[in-house]
Amino acid sequence: MSKILIVEDEDIIRTALRKLLERNGFDVREAASVTEATSKHNFSDYNLIISDLRLPGAPGTDLIELAGQIPVLIMTSYASLRSAVDSMRLGAVDYIAKPFDHEEMISAVKRVLSKARTVARQAPEQPPKAKAPGMIGDSPAMQKLYSRIHKVAPTSASVLIHGETGTGKELAAKALHQESPRSSNPMISVNCAAIPETLIESELFGHEKGAFTGAASQREGLIAAADGGTLFLDEIGELPLEAQARLLRVLQEGEVRPIGSIESRKVDVRLVAATHRDLHKLCKEGKFREDLYYRINVLQLTLTPLRDRGKDILALTTNLLQRYCEEMGKPSLQLSPEAIQAITTYTWPGNVRELENAIQRAVILCEDEREISHDLLDIELDLINLREAGIEPNNARQQLDSLSSESTDPAEDLSLEDYFQRFVLENQDTMSETELARKLGVSRKCLWERRQRLGIPRKKSSAKNA
Repeated sequence: MSKILIVEDEDIIRTALRKLLERNGFDVREAASVTEATSKHNFSDYNLIISDLRLPGAPGTDLIELAGQIPVLIMTSYASLRSAVDSMRLGAVDYIAKPFDHEEMISAVKRVLSKARTVARQAPEQPPKAKAPGMIGDSPAMQKLYSRIHKVAPTSASVLIHGETGTGKELAAKALHQESPRSSNPMISVNCAAIPETLIESELFGHEKGAFTGAASQREGLIAAADGGTLFLDEIGELPLEAQARLLRVLQEGEVRPIGSIESRKVDVRLVAATHRDLHKLCKEGKFREDLYYRINVLQLTLTPLRDRGKDILALTTNLLQRYCEEMGKPSLQLSPEAIQAITTYTWPGNVRELENAIQRAVILCEDEREISHDLLDIELDLINLREAGIEPNNARQQLDSLSSESTDPAEDLSLEDYFQRFVLENQDTMSETELARKLGVSRKCLWERRQRLGIPRKKSSAKNA
């Protein structure tokens, strides 16, 4: 059972949050300030700390350094979301805006705990000497990758790079080449899936004049062009079996023979291959040569999906925003708080390539001179949060109602949605919309949107005072 510490000075929110987490199987403890948290609790006993951003005495962000490796989830009002984003750059694992409902909180907690377990399994082999050229990220998974690149780059060993589509396999290959003694010689990149099967052998190995119909002149192959340097074969799992046999000879004998030629040429090529497919499984199915698989798989580099790289996504987003703003001659743009929350919550099935496309699209469509809204990213954040929390979107309202109905003591077990609703109903006759929003720590727009969602009509007296 995961153990969670809540640091919140508002009794009603702290109690409601504790009840919610306990109903979902977590062991929960409480503190009302940073001082109380540090004096009464040993942070190493906990799997997660949930803290309000604004606390009496010291801000919740002070817990980030004090907690060490324990993840800290920051709670903040709408007006303070930009500060929450800054706190993530300081080391907070995530943040969530108040007021929030059951699904939002449970989804965030499960996501943070899941990422923490993943990070724990991916501890780096040793501290990296430096980042790999052209690659961005400081997560443990990336540090492990950098370490391996630094170790294998100076050698001539073949490398197999494995990872999902869009994780940056070609960037890893370029880093290997740039750190190798071959960096002054060319790196030739070939996408095996992009060349028709009838042309792939000619492209790789070259051909003599008249070797086949259409061979009007002699042509040097890409392998010969990479002599002294690095040959990067992307999607090597798509290489036809006949071409695989020829490639195996190049690796074994260090020579290449063009199609139609009776003479071979010596070549010194370092092979780096990449794939998102399971080559071992393809070998068993007879679609990939087993002898070639063992020849290219001297050392394997695995690129971690973007969803498991933690705060790397913020660094990547900042870099991409700056690049596309410069390319398109636009002023420096920032993501809105909702857009940043969407980016840090989305699972990114297309990985870095999908993130790059989303940022490029948003910069192109953005008409604001300062901020990019989450709508321009085209990310369905709410549906993602619900599914990650194990709740089907169509049943979300029913499950929320069933959770709320479990409360036996309204004053003690008030949900955060209930707290919002009760506060508005009790005070809207005496407060303006601006005052209500300020007390709740949200914008007037956010207050209006929650009124609509919860079905709380505005009173006439409230409207007059707005």
